[in-house]
Amino acid sequence: MEWYLPLIWSAIIGVAVILYVVLDGFDLGIGILFPTASDERERDQMMRSVAPFWDGNETWLIMGGVGLFVVFPQAYAVIMPALYLPMIIMLLALVFRGVAFEFRLVSHSKTWWSFAFTAGSTIASFAQGVILGHLIEGITVSNGAFSGGPFDWATPFALLCGLGLMCGYGLLGATWLVMKTEGPVARRARGQAKFFLVLVLAFMAAVSLWTPLMEPRIAERWFSLPNFYFLWPVPSITALTAYLVWRWINEERDAPPFLAAIVLFLLGFAGLVISNFPYLVPPSLTVWDTAAGPASQIFMLMGTLLLLPMIIGYFIFVHWLFRGKVAEGESYH
Repeated sequence: MEWYLPLIWSAIIGVAVILYVVLDGFDLGIGILFPTASDERERDQMMRSVAPFWDGNETWLIMGGVGLFVVFPQAYAVIMPALYLPMIIMLLALVFRGVAFEFRLVSHSKTWWSFAFTAGSTIASFAQGVILGHLIEGITVSNGAFSGGPFDWATPFALLCGLGLMCGYGLLGATWLVMKTEGPVARRARGQAKFFLVLVLAFMAAVSLWTPLMEPRIAERWFSLPNFYFLWPVPSITALTAYLVWRWINEERDAPPFLAAIVLFLLGFAGLVISNFPYLVPPSLTVWDTAAGPASQIFMLMGTLLLLPMIIGYFIFVHWLFRGKVAEGESYH
């Protein structure tokens, strides 16, 4: 087997996952923040700030899932049975959120659709965090197959990650509103961004301490020499980025807090990769153990390298086309 092909595909799927988390994260965050609006007019403004973008953002979730299924079939066969329940809950919540988004824009009575949008966004965010937490903890595997129980994912650490990701999406949503809206919504979002930033830092610290205590392999990866000398910049840059988010919010900057919040997510993702690579199903199956045959990987890679620049170009064009702020009563429609 060509050893480099699983590495290329790991990078592609990793990019798809982080793009999904960042791009769909801010509109899930807006759903989480929806109940804090004072009236339906403000909720309309919040929703319209993401109206041109939200459904395209889920492209990356599909790409990551399909890539895992085709290129790493054994990993897919292990992960899905281990996480069926939170996966189904997440997908149903995303469907619920999407239906509520479309119907609320045209409905005369918006109360129940607003509730559905908030519930779908919150549940989907929590479920994604639980999935991530259980993957970090490790899945029980015997003879290359899942051998655990249907509720192995329901652990304190996974639930902690679920709450942490909800707060992270809340931070992205608040900083997005700072960047894309005007009036009371933007002013309130500045305070919400600071609140969620504190919570995100607390959850990041808890996960960073819990994982090396829970998994000796992670402790060795971070704290053994000479690894420590190379890896200490990651938490240091994270602290600096968090300081910049706080400072730029206080300075009433628009775009910098959102961009810095994205950097926080990228640093958290980098920490997870450092802790777990090359394991795709920690702590037993690596990217090479679970990869499909080289012919399948090359065939998929040809199509992906053709389509990926087109998809990225589309996203850049849409964000450029709908640049600027949404004022009260305005709409992109």
